[in-house]
Amino acid sequence: MQKIQFMDKYPVYSMVIKKEETKFTSVDAILNHFETLIEAHPIAKYIATFDHYEHTKSIEDCVIGEGILKAKNIIFCFGKQLPNAQVLAVRPRSFGVSEFEDRFEVAFLEVPNPQLQIVQSEWVESLKN
Repeated sequence: MQKIQFMDKYPVYSMVIKKEETKFTSVDAILNHFETLIEAHPIAKYIATFDHYEHTKSIEDCVIGEGILKAKNIIFCFGKQLPNAQVLAVRPRSFGVSEFEDRFEVAFLEVPNPQLQIVQSEWVESLKN
């Protein structure tokens, strides 16, 4: 897993998984796996799945990165506390999953809570054989 400063602002973790390194054969299979993990977690709540690729493709003059075949987000929340209004800016969470010819890429924004950062990282790592 790699951490980058996306657009010099956002702490994003991403992992490239070659198709031969995983038992999952599609974006939907990966999202189903994540949904199972989310539903099993004591404080996580599944919210929705968003087909980012289809949404973008439907817009005139859209731009889709070279080689991206599919791209979806699974949206969920760990919201155990609501200490102030500003926390809403970093919630809910999501995993973005993109499919390319030979690989999947999974990306997510760093979690402010270190324990939940570990949970999300472990969930992504669980995709590998």
